[in-house]
Amino acid sequence: MSGTTHVQWFPGHMAKTRRIMQSNLKLVDAVVEITDARIPYSSRNPEMDRLVGAKPRLLLLNKADSADETITSQWIDHYKRKGITAVATDCRSGKNINRFKAALTELMAEQVAVWEQKGMHGRPIRMMIVGIPNVGKSSFINRLAGSKRAKVEDRPGVTRGKQWVSIGDNMELLDMPGILWHKFDDKLVGEHLAFTGAVKDDILDSEYLACRLLELLAEEYPESIIGRYGISLDDLPENEDESAGCVRGFELLERVGRKRGFLVSGGEINTERAAATVLDEFRGGKLGRISLERPK
Repeated sequence: MSGTTHVQWFPGHMAKTRRIMQSNLKLVDAVVEITDARIPYSSRNPEMDRLVGAKPRLLLLNKADSADETITSQWIDHYKRKGITAVATDCRSGKNINRFKAALTELMAEQVAVWEQKGMHGRPIRMMIVGIPNVGKSSFINRLAGSKRAKVEDRPGVTRGKQWVSIGDNMELLDMPGILWHKFDDKLVGEHLAFTGAVKDDILDSEYLACRLLELLAEEYPESIIGRYGISLDDLPENEDESAGCVRGFELLERVGRKRGFLVSGGEINTERAAATVLDEFRGGKLGRISLERPK
């Protein structure tokens, strides 16, 4: 089991997406940035502020039904203090989709009034949807569009293959592919993105990831792993230093494997299978409502 320091992950298509986004910003009135409510900090591309500039922006904390509700409220207050409107949504349940539309209408109220003064009544609000991979962007668009989803006529400057989608209520959106950044300087950012599946599993060692996740859960949400796996958190070894790896987490992983009966010949525990189970069940929400990050 190997550890991880810095994750580098910048496929060519993501560099292309950044260029596409920059060239198409002039075609939209607002930018909707979708993040993962479980990791609001790590799932925000740090380049987004620079790329978007002064364009009106709405922030969505998606997958809110999988996140700790109390902490999500803290994040919304945190962004409000910074002058950013944030809305907690969940595409699977459809939670707060209408609240998103109301927030966008409020955000663009002054601009809509200007359009109407110029005789541009009914002019749709055009927005760009951005976000890193696996934050539920496509599901969100499908929820918004429903049966209204349709390709609107091509407009100058829109890259071939992109499409405008009408979502009713005088709103249209332009979808962008998920964009990550080339390097995660913060080790925790890379790990949190890997926990939630925002980066491919073959980028990092799955056993190491599961161990790190179990350590974090044992600290912040002990009831989640006690209740799910029926294991004890007593008599865990201490991590002496970072070079020693996550000794504590590996002990937890072995306890999960033993409890689930993941054994191989000789009675050894199949920790690889246990790791896959822990990661899959966390991502599937089977460990409960968990937030890995809190606002500072």
